[in-house]
Amino acid sequence: MKAGGPLPSEYLVGYMQKSGLLVGKNTNHCRQASTAFSVPACRMGMKNARLAIASGLWGWQRTTQKPEAQSGAIQPKSSIFAKVFIDSENFLLYYFTMTENFWKSRWTRDQIKSMVLEQFQFFWELETGILRSQLTEVEQAGKVPHAVIVSGMRRVGKSTLLAQMAHRLGKEQFYYINFEDDRFLGFQAEDANDLYQVLIEVFGERKIFIVDEVQNISDWEHFVRRFMDMGFKFYITGSNASLLSKELGTRLTGRYVPIELFPFSFKEFLEFRKDATPDFGRMTTADHGRLQSFLQAYLQSGGIPDALKYPEMPLLRTLYDDVLYRDIATRYRLDDVTAIRELAFYLISNPTGLISFNKLKDQFRVGSVNTIKNYIGYMENSWLLFTLNVYAYSVKRQQIAPKKIYCIDAGLVNAVGFGFSPNTGKLLENLIFLALRRKTKDIYYVSSPGGYEVDFYLPDTGQLIQVTQNLSQPATRDREIRALENAIQNIKVQNALILADANEDSFEINGIPVEIRSAAQWLLND
Repeated sequence: MKAGGPLPSEYLVGYMQKSGLLVGKNTNHCRQASTAFSVPACRMGMKNARLAIASGLWGWQRTTQKPEAQSGAIQPKSSIFAKVFIDSENFLLYYFTMTENFWKSRWTRDQIKSMVLEQFQFFWELETGILRSQLTEVEQAGKVPHAVIVSGMRRVGKSTLLAQMAHRLGKEQFYYINFEDDRFLGFQAEDANDLYQVLIEVFGERKIFIVDEVQNISDWEHFVRRFMDMGFKFYITGSNASLLSKELGTRLTGRYVPIELFPFSFKEFLEFRKDATPDFGRMTTADHGRLQSFLQAYLQSGGIPDALKYPEMPLLRTLYDDVLYRDIATRYRLDDVTAIRELAFYLISNPTGLISFNKLKDQFRVGSVNTIKNYIGYMENSWLLFTLNVYAYSVKRQQIAPKKIYCIDAGLVNAVGFGFSPNTGKLLENLIFLALRRKTKDIYYVSSPGGYEVDFYLPDTGQLIQVTQNLSQPATRDREIRALENAIQNIKVQNALILADANEDSFEINGIPVEIRSAAQWLLND
C-alpha cells in the first residue's frame, strides 16, 4: 500500500478494491486522484458518504454528468461502493493504491502476528451457546481427511458451531483465521504461505485450520487444496452458496463434506429459552396450551441466535440490510439497487406465495425475465429465500410453472415484511418447509388438475404433507382432504400427513394412510 496522507476534511475520497473506483465530494479532486491512480472516478456528496459510513454500508448514486476529456475522468453511469477507508476520528481519508503484494505491504510481520493472535483469542473465548444439532455431523466429518464446509446465511451461528467443535478438538490443535476481518482486505491465495509461516511462529506447528468466511478470498480453493495435499484438515464456513459450489466443484471435487446451517430449529429455540419440552405421552390440557404458546413465540421471533439474545435491538433489520447490500448488491455489482430492494421486500412480505417470473418482470419494470431470475437466484445463494418447484414428470413444466417462495426465518418476515394482520398460517407453512429443507432439497408442491394444491411432496418417501392452522371448520377439513385425494390420483404416494394444531385419528384415502398430527409435536419429534 502506498499511503498518501490525510486529505482536508471537506473531501472524502476512497479507493474501492473490488470495483476499482474513487469517490469524492469534489469533482476536480476526483479527477486529480483518478489521473494519479489511473482508475475511473465519480463523485458522492458528503452527506450521503457520512450516512454510508455511519451505517457501515456504501450507497449508490447515479451520475448524470457526461464523461470529460481529461485523462482518467471517466464517470460510470452508476457504481457500487463496497468499502471506504477513513480516519473515524474526524472523517479524514487515507487513500491508497493496490500493488501486487498489497496485503503483505500493508502490514508488518509483528502486526500480522498480533492480528492472528487476537483472532484466535476472540474465537476461543466466543460464547458457544446451546449445542447445535449439526455438531454431530461436523464431528463425524472430522474423522475423514476431507474439508468440512459449513455454509449458511450470515448470523445463523456458523462460527459458533465451529467454536463448539474447536473446544472438543482442544486449544492447542488448530489455527483460526477469519477472512471477514477487514484487516485481511487484499489478501490473496498466494499470501497463504506467508500467513502459514506467521501462524507457526505464533502457535507452533498444527495440522488443523478453522477458516471463517472463506468466500471473501479469491481463489481460496487453490491454497486449501494444496495444504490438504500436505495432510492438513480444514473446517471452513461460507455465506454464499453459488461461490462455494463453483469453487468446490473445480478444485475440491470429492474432497469435501458439505453441511448447511439454518437458524435455530423449534427444538433449539426451546433449548435456548430454557423452556421444558412436555412428555408427549402424558400431556395435560395445560401442556398442550403451553406448547402452542411456545410455537406462536417461535413463529413471531424466529431462530436467529443474536436476535433472540438481544431482542431490544433491531438486529433482524440490520441482518436483512447486510444480506441485501453486502452479500448481494455489492458482490454481484448490481446497478439497479432499487429494483432488487423492492423485489426482496415484496417476496419476504409474501411467504409461501406463488410467483411468476414474467409477472414480476412487469410488476417491477425490469429489463427481462432473466433479470428477475438472477435477482431471485442471488437471494437464494445468500440463503435469504428459497423457491419451490411444482412436482411434474416434465422438467419443462417444473421450470415454467409458478414457484412458491419461502423465507429463511419467520422473525425476518415479521421484522422486514409488510402485513396488515398476523399471517400465522403462512408462517407455519414456512416453518414446516424449513424443517423439511434441513433434511433434503428434494421437495416439491403439488398442483392437481382439479385446481387443488398440496403444500409439500417428498418423492424419495412418496409422502404428501398438508399444513393448516387447525381443522375445526368443516370447510377447512374438506378442502385439505380433497386436495390430498386429487394428488393421490395423479402421483405416486405412499402416505400422507396433515399438520395442524392437535393430533387426531388416522384414516385412509384409497388405501393410502393419512395421519393428522400436531405441528408442534411433529417439529420436536421429527
